[in-house]
Amino acid sequence: LLLNRLMASSAASGISSMPSVAPPHKKEEVEEDAAELVFPDEFKDAETLTISEVNVLLKQREDNERDEFQLPNEVLQKTISYTERFAKFKKKESSGAVRTYLMKKKLHKFEQAQIANLTPETVDEATALIPSLETRFEDRELEEILDYVQSLITYDK
Repeated sequence: LLLNRLMASSAASGISSMPSVAPPHKKEEVEEDAAELVFPDEFKDAETLTISEVNVLLKQREDNERDEFQLPNEVLQKTISYTERFAKFKKKESSGAVRTYLMKKKLHKFEQAQIANLTPETVDEATALIPSLETRFEDRELEEILDYVQSLITYDK
């Protein structure tokens, strides 16, 4: 009670017993939203890889380990098996061709990886899976991109 009275009287007289301290500057965190191509700062300079590209890299590592007479790594084997199952482009040339083509378009690197991994067949499917495409591309332009990617899948078989 005494403390409350002292604080009230000092406040009324314009005296403050506590120095005013500005709250520490807190860096404003941006909400991640892939549909709007908004990602955390740590991903700003990160590169994306497709599942097919990861498969190529893992097989190269496996070959290097074999050359060094190392025992097969169980985690590496399981990861290679996974990437083989889900990679859309089995040949290194096809994987490289799709990357080169998509990089020439006005696609964000996230969109490039998503198109190469998901390989949507129609504009509706692509915009449902990758919402950022809907506002950034005309249907005709997007259809051309998807058709080219599909042609690489056909070539790859």
